Amino acid sequence: MDKEQAVQSLTDVMAKFTAYIGKRLPTDIKGKLAELQAAETNSLAKEVYASMSSNQEAADRLDRPSCQDTGVIQYFISAGAKFPLLGELEDILREATLEATRKGPLRHNAVETFDEKNTGTNTGSRVPWLDWEIIPDSDSAIIDVYMAGGGCTLPGSAKVLMPGQGYEGVTEFVFDVITSRGVNACPPLLVGVGVSTSVETAARLSKRAILRPIDSKHPNANAAKMEELLEEGLNEIGIGPQGLSGKASVMGVNIESSARHPSTIGVAVSTGCWAHRRGKIRINADLSYDVLSHEGVAL
Repeated sequence: MDKEQAVQSLTDVMAKFTAYIGKRLPTDIKGKLAELQAAETNSLAKEVYASMSSNQEAADRLDRPSCQDTGVIQYFISAGAKFPLLGELEDILREATLEATRKGPLRHNAVETFDEKNTGTNTGSRVPWLDWEIIPDSDSAIIDVYMAGGGCTLPGSAKVLMPGQGYEGVTEFVFDVITSRGVNACPPLLVGVGVSTSVETAARLSKRAILRPIDSKHPNANAAKMEELLEEGLNEIGIGPQGLSGKASVMGVNIESSARHPSTIGVAVSTGCWAHRRGKIRINADLSYDVLSHEGVAL
């Protein structure tokens, strides 16, 4: 196909995929919620999990978004330097957002700052937000689509700690954020923690963290242990589903990190709600695709 046809083809695929993830949860999230429901002993919490399951069944049956807040659309792109439509990808994803908004349908969540005007299209200045990573010698692209809701992910928090506060300070910050805001973020939550050198790098990494599968582990043994301990500690709080108490406050804790300046420890927390609307798709050089986050998807 020629370039114009290729652009239209990829736009259609990404529009369908973006709309799709608003309606159906990723395979790992569905599995984790079922696991937590089976392990729950609190009667009210069990009813809440049953309601969540019914909500998802209705979304599937009615082909409608599983939450009324379909969020701000964000794309996290790991694109090969040799990907054939690299230069067109930004425009493709903007058009895909417009189309997904019409066909989803998706709630209109792009308000122009200072003008205080909703664009009605889920597009606007720097929206959809694109986070780029270029992979040398690759001709494919992996795109994570995320719907950042106003109650769960968007009220994240970041701070730069002094080095003397150490990893105890990181832990304290995570607990402060979750205990103060977690009830309103529609738990159980997938908690993403970024540990880096400044607020902006930590914040980016915290968002990358909640795009990882729930059962994944940080490659560094110390960080993986911290993920485990944070998950255990946060569950001890007993926030439970929808903040109504129960055995689990979180679905998991993922940490992403970078090297840092010796004088600072940047830490950030992002949370994904129980209806964690994210999807991962690989676009090959011939524009065929593989959906990596959901099983049995036909776009």
